Amino acid sequence: MKILGIGNALVDILAKLPNDELLRELNVAKGSMNLIDSEMRASILNRINRSDLKMTTGGSVSNTALAVRQMNVPVGYIGKVGDDLYGDFYIEQLKSSGVDLHLIYEKTASGTAIAMISPDGERTFCTYLGAAADMQKKDLKESDFEDYTHFYAEGYLVQNHELIETALKIAKSRKLTTMIDLASFNVVENDRDFIQSLIEKYVDIVFANEEEARALTGKPASEAVHEIAKVCKIAVVKEGSKGSLVKQDGQLYKIPVHEKVSPVDTTAAGDYYAAGFFYGMAHNADLEKCARIGSLLSYHIIQVVGTKLDSEIWDEIRRDAQKIIEK
Repeated sequence: MKILGIGNALVDILAKLPNDELLRELNVAKGSMNLIDSEMRASILNRINRSDLKMTTGGSVSNTALAVRQMNVPVGYIGKVGDDLYGDFYIEQLKSSGVDLHLIYEKTASGTAIAMISPDGERTFCTYLGAAADMQKKDLKESDFEDYTHFYAEGYLVQNHELIETALKIAKSRKLTTMIDLASFNVVENDRDFIQSLIEKYVDIVFANEEEARALTGKPASEAVHEIAKVCKIAVVKEGSKGSLVKQDGQLYKIPVHEKVSPVDTTAAGDYYAAGFFYGMAHNADLEKCARIGSLLSYHIIQVVGTKLDSEIWDEIRRDAQKIIEK
């Protein structure tokens, strides 16, 4: 199994908030992703405590790609970066982790996502896409899809219909297993019909959290998983502290969380779940085991601020994932 991902190449700027007052002042929904311009980015950065900021690679699918590499599964990544310090940081981080890069370069500012972390661990993104927003259909090369078996698309890219549909069409024509993460409930709400059509035409596996599943189907997670499974081969709906639901061929699996824990930061919880799920798939595990490994990775990432784990934690994760496989 070799996965090719496509998404917004971003650098995350993480800020822990003392309360949710700033979110109210900015008029952004808690837990949402909001596109902003460079002026608003500067304004937000001026209003948060710069001494408490942390910078890391971001973008949903690149988070997954980095975690997949830590699990020793080969992965490649398509994205667009700018010619600046953020772009250099992003490239260095992915290269040093062993991700095969299929990047497009542009002489402009790289994308950044300010992740404002509430005291309960929920994160709200204000994203300046920069170069990432300029990735177009014409930037895609069919040769980049060679030698891969699976293709994983970031749901945020639905804001460019031609780009994401062309990417999925290329992957499908090359007989790759196609997968998508629905990204954010407000993105789904804004483009529901197109996303529904995209899934029906091109997607084999759908990953969604309960808010995204509701936005797509109008139903709670317990019913939404059945609706999504009608139009794809495998439907995965994550329910936070309640675990996850996975359905394939009429069989529903209810997967508990790995272990109850109070989240420090939920950033990348879904991205890590997907990485664990892919690890299971790479080892021909059944769906229940795939989901349990997904839950294992989510459990660890929500206990730290940001999207990175120490090497000792990765050693523990790999051991525990192997135990799940062997049971």
